[in-house]
Amino acid sequence: MRTGRPVQPGDQRKARGGTSAPWAWRGDLLYGRNAVFEALRGMRSAHRLLVAEHMRVDQRVTLILQTADAKRISITRMPRSKLDELTQGANHQGVALEVSTFPYVPLDVIIDRPGTVLVLDHLQDPQNFGTLLRTAESCGVSGVIIPEDRAVAVTPAVVNASAGAVEYLRVAAVTNLSRALEELKRAGWWVVCLDSDTEASELFATDLPEPLALVVGAEGSGVGQHVRRRCDLVVRLPMLGRVASLNAATAGSIVLYELLRRSTRKNTNDPPLR
Repeated sequence: MRTGRPVQPGDQRKARGGTSAPWAWRGDLLYGRNAVFEALRGMRSAHRLLVAEHMRVDQRVTLILQTADAKRISITRMPRSKLDELTQGANHQGVALEVSTFPYVPLDVIIDRPGTVLVLDHLQDPQNFGTLLRTAESCGVSGVIIPEDRAVAVTPAVVNASAGAVEYLRVAAVTNLSRALEELKRAGWWVVCLDSDTEASELFATDLPEPLALVVGAEGSGVGQHVRRRCDLVVRLPMLGRVASLNAATAGSIVLYELLRRSTRKNTNDPPLR
């Protein structure tokens, strides 16, 4: 059970007595056309598709309806105002999907898979989390590790922000992030921390070992000292403008694509860029 984290915007909960929405569901209620479509094709069990009445049906909505029908998932049509209420005013784009809770995996599952691992140190913002998950899936990251407490979880808001990409990712929620990094290191991973510290090595001028676990810190506070002490290397992005740093999602995404670029060129034996 996940405990101790704040309720995030867009979180869904079963209605309790005395609330204005006497509609209970099992698991999570996802929303947004991209998130719903990918969830229908992803790992979770889908129970019911909710569709706003009288909305314009575009190609994506048609695919959602066809996929739900093919999987024999019940479809309930309702007034848009009701869907607004159930999704707590989120931008649902006329569709929502009742699914099982997100299937976190044990840390061992991630350790047993080769490839880059993304480690998020107490990220709080669902948009940043979702953006990083979307980039991680696009870059072929083998797994994501987050702390159980004091961090955003894989909520419906995060699924929406990731455009459904998290539905294809293996995510482990661990009780102790420092201990998880030690386990990764014992299994052969190099732990690289992203920080804006001027004493850190510049990313584009630094050779990086493989396999690699990239640690991205929380908004504002960055990587915690206990986690940083477990890192083998600290890298930073070059900043030539007047802005001191980038947000966690932007900075982390740049590093993930740089890792993908290096891996791709290494695998194709291309000559270095000049």
